[in-house]
Amino acid sequence: MYSPQASGKTVASYIFDYLFLAIGAFFAAFAIEVFLIPNKLIDGGIVGVAMIFASVFGAKTLPIFLIALNLPFLYLAYRFIGKFFLWHMLFATLIFAGSLIFLGQIGPLEFHAETLEVVVIGGAILGVGIGLIIRYGGCLDGTEILGIIINRKTGFTVGQVVLFCNFFVFGSAGIVFQDWHPPLLSLIMYIVVIKIMDAVIVGLDETKSVLIISSKSEAIAGAIMHELGLGLTVMYGRGGFSGDAREILYVIAERLQLAELKELIHREDPAAFIAIENLHEVANGNQGGSSGSRKNPIEAIMTRLFNQKHP
Repeated sequence: MYSPQASGKTVASYIFDYLFLAIGAFFAAFAIEVFLIPNKLIDGGIVGVAMIFASVFGAKTLPIFLIALNLPFLYLAYRFIGKFFLWHMLFATLIFAGSLIFLGQIGPLEFHAETLEVVVIGGAILGVGIGLIIRYGGCLDGTEILGIIINRKTGFTVGQVVLFCNFFVFGSAGIVFQDWHPPLLSLIMYIVVIKIMDAVIVGLDETKSVLIISSKSEAIAGAIMHELGLGLTVMYGRGGFSGDAREILYVIAERLQLAELKELIHREDPAAFIAIENLHEVANGNQGGSSGSRKNPIEAIMTRLFNQKHP
């Protein structure tokens, strides 16, 4: 295992990471044991496959199948990502399996209600759990590891690989259950999980990146810095058709500052061109680059971990 001296992290940071990994794993197990299993819903990825096997061989076999099916991906995590991620994934998986056993022992905990309540509440709790695990450097689903490896060798993104795998997981559930209603509800719940998980990983306040192209770039830059107190970067470009040299302003702003920023730009130059994108993460040079809107948070975090071993 990494030592704090080797990784630059303190012992307190490690304790903090593993504490939230444990909380996230327990939340995920609680959602599955209380909301998903009693209502014949499944999660995506390896957890979903383990749930399908457990529905055939008995609910008590779920932790066994979960660990067994994740073993190949633990090796892939060690081989292609590194020990840091391996230990976090192993810890989260063991706590998750242990929590499933614990919740199964203390009695039948079942939440039965309207379908919408089960999907939304269960999906939200599961999303919080998985989001905490990913945010603090772990993972429960081996398909994301498979996705990052395939992404390095092909043009497919991590999200496309995971979605492709889940298509077969939910399809297999319909065949095993001989009922397509639970898999369809599981797919809807999966969307809820993704949304809540993203909010946990990146926070509720999305940061925006703004590109501004204007003939009055100097006036706009001065107004942004002095009136809004925002920093910016001036880049130099050239018009594709005109060939004229242009100054391009790059600004990072919070979502609540966006309306005022646009109003200020159009006040200085009504003809200014503005391009706005969502940023999932902004970090300084010592922590790594920012992750743009073309990558989801899972892909951004796992790609960064991958590149730490394979620069």
